[in-house]
Amino acid sequence: MASILISRAKGLFGLQAEPATAPAKKRINPHHAVSIVPGPRACAAARDLAQRRLLSREAPPLPLKDCDRTACQCRYEHHEDRRKGPRRASDIGVAVDAHGGDDHRVTGKRGRRKPER
Repeated sequence: MASILISRAKGLFGLQAEPATAPAKKRINPHHAVSIVPGPRACAAARDLAQRRLLSREAPPLPLKDCDRTACQCRYEHHEDRRKGPRRASDIGVAVDAHGGDDHRVTGKRGRRKPER
């Protein structure tokens, strides 16, 4: 009760009331993907999309628009990313530009050279 009176008084005198804190929104993965897993007696449209990963925001709703089955049993399979497998040659152990070793960069402090004596 007292907090309500204080916030009203602040509003009357032009003082800014404390902002209400909104609950933190859950961060959504922008690369989340789904693939369609056809049911036992899936339609041709579901079988055509079976091997493709689609961004979840672009995936068609189930049952598919062209589905001709009375009871669709297709489902989504969720993936963290739309890509499949390793993307770079170094991810699968292939040396690129004849470089097969570790990175030997100096991780010390960078900046001006030491003064000459």
